[in-house]
Amino acid sequence: MKTTILSWVLRITVAVILSQTLYFKFTAAEESIYIFTALGVEPYGRIGTGILELITVILILIPRTTLLGALLGCGIMVGAIFSHLFVLGIEIENDGGTLFALANIILFSCLTLFFLNRDKIPNLLKLKL
Repeated sequence: MKTTILSWVLRITVAVILSQTLYFKFTAAEESIYIFTALGVEPYGRIGTGILELITVILILIPRTTLLGALLGCGIMVGAIFSHLFVLGIEIENDGGTLFALANIILFSCLTLFFLNRDKIPNLLKLKL
């Protein structure tokens, strides 16, 4: 019971944070354009990342595909964190490090979801949607 509640809290946390950032990516918000221009992948990187984040949200919210969503979320957030550490910096346009903190929260949540669903790894290749 406690594991189920924790799992849903983590799923909803990831979904809410990623859904919120999707708005900025898909509407070409100034901060998103700045980030992806600094990375040298504007606009395709911004839109592509947004699509991958949307897929992550969908996969994480479906109990049968949570493991896949958690894996995808981990990959995206490792890329985001590395971008902050090596290219962008922790603070972007005076955000106080909020985006960096949110990336770490999502990574931690996805890693925990992966751990909670680790028993489904053998079935990963047999997955039928």
